[in-house]
Amino acid sequence: MSDRRIERHQLVCFLKVFNRFTDKPLGFLGNVTEDRIMLISQLPLLVGGNFEFRLKLPAHEGGQQFIDLSARCLWSHEDTSPHYYDSGFILFKPPAEYASLISALHRYFSFHPLQASA
Repeated sequence: MSDRRIERHQLVCFLKVFNRFTDKPLGFLGNVTEDRIMLISQLPLLVGGNFEFRLKLPAHEGGQQFIDLSARCLWSHEDTSPHYYDSGFILFKPPAEYASLISALHRYFSFHPLQASA
């Protein structure tokens, strides 16, 4: 993934998580760390179950980059929003592209105050 910032109109597509094998949407990223993710979905997910995820990221010239992740569900409970569930996963050997994703999300969502000039 490049250092280019994620454009706002792409953010909804960027945060979707798919089943790697069926390509069906499972939910949206709610939180990410180096070895864990939180998924927000419309159904509770099986605690203790292994999952194969695919993130589809916007790439240069309108293409897509895929990041495939293998994970185990550690917990799942109702979200504060009705009809949604939060589920926490530990990742098995996330690829280098995933680290780039975390870095890009951190830059995108970080607040950088302007320097005051004297």
